[in-house]
Amino acid sequence: MSYLPYLLAVWIFLVGLFGIVRSRNFIHLVVCLSVTQSSTYVLLLSIGYVKGGTAPIFKDVKPGTKAVDPVVQALTLTDIVVSVTVAALLLSLAILGKHHAGTMDPEELHPMQG
Repeated sequence: MSYLPYLLAVWIFLVGLFGIVRSRNFIHLVVCLSVTQSSTYVLLLSIGYVKGGTAPIFKDVKPGTKAVDPVVQALTLTDIVVSVTVAALLLSLAILGKHHAGTMDPEELHPMQG
């Protein structure tokens, strides 16, 4: 068992988290959040990896053949869809914030009066 994929996932997560903390622009914040979310792809795919495993298509496969876990692959695809949806929502909110406040810097935003 190799710990390298897990270390890679932690490193990608920490790089994205550092970018989120240091962000001075909403677009940069969304990109760093996407990098942070991509660490989960590496983590999920490393969990579902089987050395010498085949594709999880069981039509003409002999019983006892190793195959990768299809549930983990489905979770990874679902994670990608959720990541794109969150990024689109945050980018639309960034555009609205730019229109309302005239800036993309989170520090310069003023509370909304309602």
